[in-house]
Amino acid sequence: MSQNQSRVTEFILVGFPGLHREYYGLVSFVLFLVYAITVIANATVFFLFVTNRSLHKPMYYIILNVSVCDFLFSTTTLPKIISRYWFQSGSISFIGCFVQMCFVHYLGSVNSFIFSLMAFDRYCAICHPLRYITVLKSSTVHILSVTAWSIAIIVPLILAIRAYPLPYCASNIINHCYYDHIGITLLACTDRTLYSFPAFTSAMIILLLPLSFIVFSYCAILIAVSKVADSKNCVKSLSTCSTQLIIISLYYVPRCFVYLTSHVGIQFSTDVRVVIIMLYSLGPPMVNPLIYCLRTKDIRECLVKQFCISTGHPKAQVSVVTN
Repeated sequence: MSQNQSRVTEFILVGFPGLHREYYGLVSFVLFLVYAITVIANATVFFLFVTNRSLHKPMYYIILNVSVCDFLFSTTTLPKIISRYWFQSGSISFIGCFVQMCFVHYLGSVNSFIFSLMAFDRYCAICHPLRYITVLKSSTVHILSVTAWSIAIIVPLILAIRAYPLPYCASNIINHCYYDHIGITLLACTDRTLYSFPAFTSAMIILLLPLSFIVFSYCAILIAVSKVADSKNCVKSLSTCSTQLIIISLYYVPRCFVYLTSHVGIQFSTDVRVVIIMLYSLGPPMVNPLIYCLRTKDIRECLVKQFCISTGHPKAQVSVVTN
């Protein structure tokens, strides 16, 4: 067995299995465009945060965490699949495959925890506004963010350590656009039951525990808002939650759909499954910064102010500040 295992020294990423070769150039260009927009958009959010002290507030620290996580996830996954179609280079070393797998699941876990922190921020701001400044200070957000980034590594690291020594003695071809635990362990020449069930349970805990807290938080927010007599304040309160709800929905709804359908017997073709996973994995990191800038007043004003300064329109800058 060990002799056979030594034959697998690298894995090959297929990407979209049914894609014809004549579309490789188009797909690589689209993926490169997605990556470029993701990098520029998230870098813009980071730049605005660094250059505008008005954004140094708990809610924007949380948004910054999401932006950094989105940037890292896209950088972990997209360059390899782009090179697969652009340069026909889809191979990766045995160790490199597991490193990417670990980072993919790690960054997904971080996102899940940060979204629960985002929901907690809105819960405190709307349900306990008088205590918000004392409960959710910037220092508290820093501690909670560092905690999220620290504990999120535990499960992905365990999954990687358990999967690494398995005997990979058959195919080394992965029908996906990046390396994940399921795609890799399916190639192992052994019974996956002892590995797949703990992995699925861990994924559900990381996905559903934060989601349960998020649902609880927003239900509490809706109950609190429904008791507000002033309709103007009610709309304003709901408006402050809309951005977070859109971002959280883009992350959780497709994932829950894929997990549930795959475990109730609904099967998709490999191509459809890969497309769905790519849409919910790489779409949010690209559109999240656009949602921040379009729907968050402070970030939108900082963006316009920065643009006016860079293009030399002081009058437009004054109009933004005075409004």
